[in-house]
Amino acid sequence: MVKEVVHDPIFLSLKSEPATLEDLQVAQDLLDTLAANKEACVGMAANMIGVRKRIIVFDNEGTYMTMFNPQIIKKTGLYDAEESCLSLLGGPRKCQRYQTIKVQWQNAQFQTRIKTFTGWSAQIIQHEIDHCNGVLI
Repeated sequence: MVKEVVHDPIFLSLKSEPATLEDLQVAQDLLDTLAANKEACVGMAANMIGVRKRIIVFDNEGTYMTMFNPQIIKKTGLYDAEESCLSLLGGPRKCQRYQTIKVQWQNAQFQTRIKTFTGWSAQIIQHEIDHCNGVLI
């Protein structure tokens, strides 16, 4: 179900709790909300729809991907970037990102996965994991 996007910076700055199997519907709602906002958004974290759980969804080179409890376990190639956010009012903000990241997460069956991402996908993942950690750009 498409949910309303949260714009409250105080709520968005709170750290998210670990996701569990009981949060599968949250992930579906997050995917539905991302798809409904695809013209203005390439990734979302669960706190953006009012749920403080470590769940992110994003456009991974044309296919939506869901990660439960994602963590960056390796990062290289720091660079300066500018990003906007559907949940934050105002224009793009400066930030720093890494060109290549290795991420550990759980899939919808809560099996652990590890993969290296580069470029645009890596940037999106970093932005959404920041949301899980209560970090606003």
